[in-house]
Amino acid sequence: MVSGFSIEPFRDLYPFESRFIELGSHRLHYLDEGQGETLLMLHGNPTWSFYYRNLIKGLRSQFRCVVPDHMGCGLSDKPQEYNYTLSQHIDNLEKLVDHLNLDNITLVVHDWGGSIGMGLAVRHPEKIKRLVVFNTAAFLTDRIPFSINLCRNSIIGPLAILRFNLFAKLGAIWASKQPGRMRGRVRKGYLAPYNSPENRIANLRFVQDIPMTPDIPSYPVVEHIESQLGYFRDRPTLIIWGMQDFCFTRYFLERWEKYFPDAEVHEVAQAGHYVVEDADEQIIPWMIQFLRINTV
Repeated sequence: MVSGFSIEPFRDLYPFESRFIELGSHRLHYLDEGQGETLLMLHGNPTWSFYYRNLIKGLRSQFRCVVPDHMGCGLSDKPQEYNYTLSQHIDNLEKLVDHLNLDNITLVVHDWGGSIGMGLAVRHPEKIKRLVVFNTAAFLTDRIPFSINLCRNSIIGPLAILRFNLFAKLGAIWASKQPGRMRGRVRKGYLAPYNSPENRIANLRFVQDIPMTPDIPSYPVVEHIESQLGYFRDRPTLIIWGMQDFCFTRYFLERWEKYFPDAEVHEVAQAGHYVVEDADEQIIPWMIQFLRINTV
């Protein structure tokens, strides 16, 4: 475990009780706020459960919000010698779901949370009731921004991510498009867990596991997930997309719409990759209405 990060300076922004589950010799952090039907919110890289803080505040009076930090992220342990692969993250999520005995789950996914969440769904389709999809993918593609692909390089990646923290820092600049949203203590809150090279190990491993070629460990996993997406076509699905995303562009939205042609879709013109940060005031009413309408 590598620490050196305290949530206390951000407690007013993130006023939640931290909980932990032991996974072998490591601890996975999660939030469990509110009561009612379960919303399982899954973040991506390089964010953490902080990304969903405003949705939790807006929804916990009516729903149970379960929000883990993937291993190596947020307040979870950051082991240096660890199998940071998609399969392992799905395993960890599966253990958390079993530990909490979650059922009738509404998956809320963003970025890597899409593949991790749909990986869980493929293993346990009977547990999934609805889908809420933010800028993400759970299918193979050869489209990747040059800057992210550069970070997959065996020399440049460790320098950019571990030494200089460029992945998280540039994400805080590029991924939010609403002026003033990613400033001051909010920006510091996003970056706080990744305050040393050791604490950024998962940021690097996530990038290295992007399934661009069949030799990458996540490639066959995502290939299998993609082959099963049609099984969930009958699940009520809400897609909310930041249209100024430099990474998950309109192409990815259109892919989701092909898999889920009956989905309710909201395009947020002035939002970027961190669409929840940019547009939570719009997203919360959309989600509440969607969840109330699709109760069966």
